[in-house]
Amino acid sequence: MTTRICSKCGVEQPLANFYREKTARDGYRSDCKSCFAARSAARYREDPEKVKARVKQWQQDNADRLNAYQRARRADPAVKQRERAGHLKRKFGITQEQYEQMLAEQRGGCAICGDPPEEGKALHVDHDHDSGAVRALLCVRCNNGLGQFKEDLNLLDRARSYLDQADDAEAAELTRLAKQRARDLVAVR
Repeated sequence: MTTRICSKCGVEQPLANFYREKTARDGYRSDCKSCFAARSAARYREDPEKVKARVKQWQQDNADRLNAYQRARRADPAVKQRERAGHLKRKFGITQEQYEQMLAEQRGGCAICGDPPEEGKALHVDHDHDSGAVRALLCVRCNNGLGQFKEDLNLLDRARSYLDQADDAEAAELTRLAKQRARDLVAVR
C-alpha cells in the first residue's frame, strides 16, 4: 500500500504525506501532514498559552528523549550548516556564499586585527544597528570592543588619545631612566 486517503480532506496521497504513528493499524496517521498542520495552527491561534504549556510539559516529561534528539541534531554537520545559513539570511540578509566571499576579500581574517577565526568557529558579521547594513566580518574580541565603546567614534578617539598619552609617558620614563643610567656610568669613572 503506497497511497492512502486522508480522513480529513479526502484526497488520496502517497504515504510519505502522512506522519507515522505506532498505535495505528498500518503505522500511519489517518490525516495527512497538511491537514494535521492546519489543525495544529488553528489550535495555536485559539489558545497559544495552552499549546505552549502542553509542549513545555511534554518536554519536561521526556527530557532524556529530547536531549538525545537535540544532541544528535547538533552533531549533524548538514543541520549545522542549514541553521547557520538560515541565521545569516534572517539576521543579516546575506547568504553563506556572500559570507564566504567577504571572508576571502578580508584574506580569511578579521577586518580590524586580521586574526583568522578560531578552529570550528566563524567570524561575527558586523553591522550597523540602526540601518542593519553589513559592514565586515570581525573576530569576537574586535566585535565586542566596538560594542563596549557603543560604536561611538568620540569614545574610540578618546581611548586612542589615552593610549597615546600612556605611550608618551612610558617613553618619557624610559628616556629619563636611560639618562640617569648614563650619568651614573659617567660618575663611576
